Amino acid sequence: MSAIAPLADPQTAPALEAQRLNTYYGLSHILRNVDFRVMAQETVTLLGRNGMGKTTLLRTLMGLVRPKSGSIILGTRDVTGWRPSAVARAGLAFVPENRGVFPNLTVKENLTFAARTGGNGRADWNLDRIYSLFPRLAERRQHGGNQLSGGEQKMLAIGRALMTNPDIILLDEATEGLAPKIRDEIWETVRQIRAAGIAAVVIDKNLDDLFALADRNVVLTKGEIVFDGTTAELKADPAFIQHHLGV
Repeated sequence: MSAIAPLADPQTAPALEAQRLNTYYGLSHILRNVDFRVMAQETVTLLGRNGMGKTTLLRTLMGLVRPKSGSIILGTRDVTGWRPSAVARAGLAFVPENRGVFPNLTVKENLTFAARTGGNGRADWNLDRIYSLFPRLAERRQHGGNQLSGGEQKMLAIGRALMTNPDIILLDEATEGLAPKIRDEIWETVRQIRAAGIAAVVIDKNLDDLFALADRNVVLTKGEIVFDGTTAELKADPAFIQHHLGV
C-alpha cells in the first residue's frame, strides 16, 4: 500500500496545511514531522489507535498546543503560534471530545457567545439555523449547559462551532459514548455540514460511518502519518486496517 499521497497542485492550495509538525508534551515527542492538509469543502477522517497523536494534531492545528517546529497555514495565512481565538476568527472551528460547554450559561447563551461572521462577512449559521438543525437545543434553549445530556452537549458544541461560520471544522471523537440514536443524529449533522460546503476533519472509532463520509482518510501511528488516501485504497488492504486500526 502506498503511504503518503503527494501534496495538491500549487494551483489549488489547501484550505489548511501543516508542514513538518513536531509537537511535544514535556519530553514526550508526540507528532513527528507531520505533513497534513485539508482541501476546501473536503471531509477527511483522522484514524489510528488510541494514543497515536490524533487529538494532539487537532489541538496543534487549533493553537491549543504549540508545535516545537513546523508550520500551520490556514488559507493564505501562517497561523503557527496564534492564539486559539485568533485561529477561530481566521476560519477554523474545533469541537473537542469533552465538548467544552459552559455549564453556567444557557443553551442560547452558549451559542450566541460564539457567534461571529465568517470570511467575506458570511453569516450562514445563526440561531434559527442551529435550532432547525438541532430541535432538541431549541426545546432546551433556556436550560443550563450542566442540565444537558451528553448527546445534547455534543449537539451544543457542534452548534457553537458552526455559529463561528467556519471554513473548516475539527470534530474530535464525534460520537464517542453516545447512544445509537444520538450517534445517527450526529452523523446526519456531519453530512449536512459537508453539504453546506464546510471542510471537516473527523475523528471517531466507527469506521463504517467514517468511510461513508470521507473524501480521504489519514492514518496516524505513533505520531507519524502512515497512510493518506481514499477509502477504496484503504479498504484494498484489510491486513493494514487490522494492523493499524483493529481493536
